[in-house]
Formats: sequence, C-alpha cells, structure tokens
Amino acid sequence: MRTVFSTLSRLIDSLNDKVGNLVSWLCFSMVIVTFGVVVARYAFNEGSIMVQETVIYMYAFVFMLGAGYTYLNEGHVRVDIFFKNRTRKQQAKINILGNLLLLLPMVSAIFWYSFPYVKFSWSLFEGSKEAGGFDYVYLLKSAIPALCILLGLQAISEIIKNYNKMIGKKSTS
Repeated sequence: MRTVFSTLSRLIDSLNDKVGNLVSWLCFSMVIVTFGVVVARYAFNEGSIMVQETVIYMYAFVFMLGAGYTYLNEGHVRVDIFFKNRTRKQQAKINILGNLLLLLPMVSAIFWYSFPYVKFSWSLFEGSKEAGGFDYVYLLKSAIPALCILLGLQAISEIIKNYNKMIGKKSTS
C-alpha cells in the first residue's frame, strides 16, 4: 500500500514540476513584453492596454500555477521557530500537521468559495473593464481553482513523503 502512495506522490511531484517548468517561461515572456511596452511608449509614444494587461495575466499565472512547484522545491516560507531544532521525525510530524490542519483546509476553502465566482465569470465570458483591454478575465479567474488543485495535490504528496520520513522509509522522490 505504501508503494501506491509513494507512486502517487511521485506523480503529483512530476505534475507540479512540469507545470512549474512550463509556467516559468511566462517569466521570460513577461520581460520581453514589458520591454516592448516600454519601447513602444517611450520611443514611439504608443501604448496598448491589452498588452499591459497581458503582463498582469502572465504574472498572475506564474504566481498561481507556480505555487505547487514552489512548494515542491521548498521555496515557500517556513516558520523556523517550530522547525529548526527538531529531529527529522519531529519535522516530518510538523509538516504533516501543517499540511492537514492549515494548507489543505485553506486551499479547500479558497476552492469552495471561488468556484461560483469563476463559474459566473465563465457564464458571461467576462472581459476587461478597460476599453481595449484583454477580454479573457474568465481564464484568469480559472487560475484560482487551479492554484487550489495544484497546491492541494502537492500538500498530499508532502504528507506522503513526510509520513515515509516519520516511519524511517527513505524517500525515492
């Protein structure tokens, strides 16, 4: 049974790794588009609200879709006051409790409360409130439940890996 859970953990890690690597290209794209906006504005006195909103969308996607990847690679904030001077097994217990009592309830609540908001946005095919803006607000709002799913899955993976640490099984991922 542990092998099934370890396999599940590796699959989740692989999913978040692939999504994170894909989304990381948006960072490069943001730099290019922002450079283009600045050049267009200052060199040619031209501007585009849609292009400027595109940068905001890319940033939002990087943040929301990259959260699971960040957690996978331990790029998150850790409260060392509870963690620093603990044994490996105690750290694993703290991680399990943190995921079960804090992270999973939080992403579940965000998912639950955001779903009607996203559904309504899709029903309208909501667009920008700005004239000439980017008309895909509903896609941007869809990243909210995606954040919850990817981060929630990563929390499950971390629970599995920390449980294995707690019982002394060596992690394979």
